[in-house]
Amino acid sequence: MTGTAFLTAYIISADGHARALEQSELTKPCQPDEYKWVHVQSDAPDSASILADLSVTSAISDALCAPETRPRAMQLDHGVLIYLRGINKNPDADPEDMVSLRIWCEKNLIVTARRKDRRLLSVQNLQDDVTSGNAPTSPSDLLLDLVMRIADRIHDAVDEIDEALIAFEEDISLNKQDRQSLADLRRQAATIRRFLAPQRDALDTLFRFSGFLEQDQAFFLREQTDRIARYVEDLDLARERAVVLQDELRNRIADQQGMRMYVLSMVTAIFLPLSFLTGVFGMNVAGLPGTESPGAFTLLMSAMGGLAVVMLIAMLWKRWL
Repeated sequence: MTGTAFLTAYIISADGHARALEQSELTKPCQPDEYKWVHVQSDAPDSASILADLSVTSAISDALCAPETRPRAMQLDHGVLIYLRGINKNPDADPEDMVSLRIWCEKNLIVTARRKDRRLLSVQNLQDDVTSGNAPTSPSDLLLDLVMRIADRIHDAVDEIDEALIAFEEDISLNKQDRQSLADLRRQAATIRRFLAPQRDALDTLFRFSGFLEQDQAFFLREQTDRIARYVEDLDLARERAVVLQDELRNRIADQQGMRMYVLSMVTAIFLPLSFLTGVFGMNVAGLPGTESPGAFTLLMSAMGGLAVVMLIAMLWKRWL
């Protein structure tokens, strides 16, 4: 069906085995030891009707289909609504253009929603595990598995930024391409951090929801929250390191330009008296000495050369050069 919001759906049993569902089977009820996972496209025309078939209220449906989201968690009615952001690994995408994943989790149902062409590898990898018979045994376990997989991708992105900064610190150059790459790294770290800070707070809020998680699940979520907090700190440090490197680049460029101007000033100082002599003897007035002498030109050039050598020696003695 063209433009359908339905992407994938599974009925998952307590032993981790899953069975794929067609769109026409979404209204089929689960057994007491089963739950349903439905993955939808939130900006498709029929997204609201599919969510209504799952008995999702209109308020929650509107929240899942919201065009813009920031990471946060809310406990509504009999379930939990959480917005997360994951690293964008789609072709020709910037990693800092983080993909929004909207999740509604209740006792026997978990709904995940994303926008068109905004796939998350974390969700795809989880789908592969589900189809291979290694599905999480409850909706809250599936939610925590998604949180972990998203954190793993974030870890990879933060490591890439760190390795790139280490490469710059070991061999920083003054070419325009490296300066642009360093600026891009700083922008990437700032953009990812912009979403990770509220995501850390959202996971912390989820941890505090009463009755939603069991004790071992709460400990696992706390560990993932601490991971996100560390990544936020790592990105803050990466930005500071990028600023230091940019300052070092600017200082090197300024030193290089200053040295060039200094050399030009010394050359100008050496040739200044010679320019004065050529100006004097180039005047077309009567009375200039040597105008009638055949050896006057040779004498003047020798004197000017000697003067240049004397000034050069004086500058070297003064350690100006």
